[in-house]
Amino acid sequence: MDWERYKSKKQWAGDLKPSMKRRRVGHDYQSRCIYMVTLVVKERRPLLGTLTGNGETIPAIVEPSPLGQAVIQNLVNIPSFYPEIEIWTFQLMPDHLHAVFFVKERIPVHLGKVINGFKVGCNRVYKELVKSDLPGLWEDGYNDVILDQEGQLQRMKTYILDNPRRLAIKRTHPDLFQVQRDIKVGDFTFAALGNVFLLDAPCLMQVQCTRKLTTQQIHDTVQQFLSHAQNGAILVSPSISPGEKAVMKAAFEHGFPVIVLQENGFAPPAKPGGRRFNACAEGRLLMLAPWEHHNDKRVIKRSQCLDLNEMAKTICSTRQP
Repeated sequence: MDWERYKSKKQWAGDLKPSMKRRRVGHDYQSRCIYMVTLVVKERRPLLGTLTGNGETIPAIVEPSPLGQAVIQNLVNIPSFYPEIEIWTFQLMPDHLHAVFFVKERIPVHLGKVINGFKVGCNRVYKELVKSDLPGLWEDGYNDVILDQEGQLQRMKTYILDNPRRLAIKRTHPDLFQVQRDIKVGDFTFAALGNVFLLDAPCLMQVQCTRKLTTQQIHDTVQQFLSHAQNGAILVSPSISPGEKAVMKAAFEHGFPVIVLQENGFAPPAKPGGRRFNACAEGRLLMLAPWEHHNDKRVIKRSQCLDLNEMAKTICSTRQP
């Protein structure tokens, strides 16, 4: 797609009604746009299909149930009712559905109305095939991600189509993808996501760099720490200064195990994304958060930076044999 041409045709409107939950405030949901839409089955019941394969030695796929096949049919029929919409890709999962919608020209109703119509069609089949006291197949509402950055579309498609593999790996290695609470190190308590056994490694090394390092000094520092990692050290850092970020990024990209401290905690359904997912699956990443989760974006305070570095120091000193 021509990115500049796409941006030039996007339209925006005033604030949405308060009843429009989980929608982007100020966005016109009738205008030309690309969305990744997610719908979840009530109570996360795996009614739509069965996952097969382990995502490692055997490819993971979702085999649709009769209800899942009907859901797919209703999805691909949306352009019959709204020719302004194209379904670019989708992935049916046992308990949810992802799809990329391209609204190629203005639609006569809010996108939510389109999705509600799709839900009504699915509910008809649901009532025929599944005997349940629950009034409908889907949870209320829907979640959308709006495409507004170049390269985002390919990331959307990759994320959607990679869902079966990620689910299979999470089922194979459940401990690596569940938030663990009350992990104590010295006087500190953390929430953790990833391989907590990295804390028991024989050599943990703190990465702390002054912000005054020159470009050459950062390069030299990276090489120094990579050498330690090559010899078995697990690098530990909140990755705050440019030097710390460079070291931890290089270690991560070279496939070395790392422990990352972060300011924001983990929400109950937290899960690693992108390359962090694969690093968790391989057991080479541990994320530690000493504070509660927050949804808003915050600038980290200097006092928090000092605290995180002190925590990294404690982890490296307390966990030595």
